[in-house]
Amino acid sequence: MVTVIDADGLLLGRLASIVAKRSLEGEAIAIVNAEKAIISGRRAHVLETYDRKRKRGSREGGPFFPRRPDHILKRTIRGMLPYKRERGEGAFKRIRVYVGVPPEFAGLEMESLEEAHINRLGNPRYVTLGSVSSYLGARY
Repeated sequence: MVTVIDADGLLLGRLASIVAKRSLEGEAIAIVNAEKAIISGRRAHVLETYDRKRKRGSREGGPFFPRRPDHILKRTIRGMLPYKRERGEGAFKRIRVYVGVPPEFAGLEMESLEEAHINRLGNPRYVTLGSVSSYLGARY
């Protein structure tokens, strides 16, 4: 049984930490609407930060940072897992991230994490992950 989480209006870091913890406990998780996840902060600062991450390294040797919103979200989750160890590798394989809602999850009940919702922030400054991806040059 897969737990389906709707990322619409959820803070990226809090969502990633909750999903990483639950996956380490053995839960299979699918995250939908990855492009609607939110990164808090001023728009110019957030875009500059992700642009710097994208341009780091070299074309041949990396580190490689993704452009697509589903890949950025999965990379963020990976940073919160011990992905080089067997336990973390298994947890990382149990996580699936999608842009939009795929047909197999269309009729299922989706969970929204209250502890990761934007309303708890109280800060009106935020950027969606989809707009960050578009700025980085993603076509999804």
